[in-house]
Amino acid sequence: MTDPYDLAGLRHRLAEFAAARNWQPYHTPKNLAAALSVEASELLEIFQWLTPEESARVMDDPDTAHRVNDEVADVLAYLLQFCEVLGVDPLAALAAKIDRNERRFPKGEPSGHSP
Repeated sequence: MTDPYDLAGLRHRLAEFAAARNWQPYHTPKNLAAALSVEASELLEIFQWLTPEESARVMDDPDTAHRVNDEVADVLAYLLQFCEVLGVDPLAALAAKIDRNERRFPKGEPSGHSP
């Protein structure tokens, strides 16, 4: 049995889901980037008027936690589909970005902001 949380398997499931519905013509990089932005905005909307303290406790409320989980899933789904269309390995991209940031922002040297 395959791991239900395997990234490659999830990418494959998303591709099969879209193919079964003939959505590939709509899954252009531009459209997927736009959809990703919309879903990220929907995640942000949950936190829009919360104080920092309230935002740290959003998962304490089951209804809000459900909304957060759904929006995180939507963001990740569109990101994975975007990566699939462009042939980007998201884990390799992240590892490379962390490597660059470790060189840009050495330990013990505060930069005043995070990347």
